[in-house]
Amino acid sequence: MADIPAIEAEGLAKRFGATQALAGIDLSVAAGSILGLLGPNGAGKTTAVRVLTTLLRPDAGQARILGADVVAQAGEVRTHIGLTGQYAALDDYLTGRANLIMIGQLGRLSHRQARQRADELLERFDLTGAAGRAVKTYSGGMRRRLDLAASLIGRPEVLFLDEPTTGLDPRSRSVMWEIIRELAGAGATLLLTTQYLDEADQLADQIAVIDAGRVIAAGQPEELKARIGDDRLALELVPGADTAAAAAVVTAYAAGPVSALASSPGGGGPQISAQVTRRDGITTEVVRALDAAGVPVTSVTLRRPSLDDVFLTLTGSLAVDPQPAPGPALAEVTGGAA
Repeated sequence: MADIPAIEAEGLAKRFGATQALAGIDLSVAAGSILGLLGPNGAGKTTAVRVLTTLLRPDAGQARILGADVVAQAGEVRTHIGLTGQYAALDDYLTGRANLIMIGQLGRLSHRQARQRADELLERFDLTGAAGRAVKTYSGGMRRRLDLAASLIGRPEVLFLDEPTTGLDPRSRSVMWEIIRELAGAGATLLLTTQYLDEADQLADQIAVIDAGRVIAAGQPEELKARIGDDRLALELVPGADTAAAAAVVTAYAAGPVSALASSPGGGGPQISAQVTRRDGITTEVVRALDAAGVPVTSVTLRRPSLDDVFLTLTGSLAVDPQPAPGPALAEVTGGAA
């Protein structure tokens, strides 16, 4: 069993009307590792998770979890997996403890087993003090921790986390990262979808970037960064500055395409970035050239490639922190009884 990939997909395809959500996804995740699945909104990340967790039937291709086919052996697959979706699939009017006990019993634990497991998880996720409160009174971070606890009721061997830290404050994200590392350290296999690229960089052993329903790059984080090559020069201009003129100046120094944004995601001035070959004084040269062209600069930095650069180069867009609209929850799929 150790030689069998924990998660395996070959040519997965799924269409919704005129939309081709998956167009031939290939994945292989070794047991005990973390795969970060990256891609812009609409790339097919959540659809892939739904297929791999038996919630959707693929139109073509095959997928296996620990060797079990997600279509032909869906029941067996569900005994091995846990899922935390983008939206907490919890009953707001039940207490935290009651939610976990209910999910445990749905996973075929006895009431005694479910209660014991619920208490273990409430303590691990620092929710014991809130265990008797209705979930509707929980903060966003508490709900996400309870949601992850629910997916662990049956001690799943393979865990799917679909944007698990969306909307969390930095402290809650840090807690979730710690828990994810502990799960992997204990031997669980995790597939993590995220648009927080620092999250993937910190947690993932391997990364797969998907766009338009296809895997367009895969490898270790450092391998993907190395493919980008040269250092990145990043400039922020004063609001209202001539972006086209700035891009033309930077092109003379660039070792690759120049990216120009009319404004920064944080609401600042236009941003220019490009690959450059490092040499002493290059930032000073660029700033002087921009000044001569009448383009004022707010800041300039030179740094090694990051996953943001990988994402931008591969998909042609920035990975912006998601702001999901309300929608139906992904159903929880809990692992089998321990």
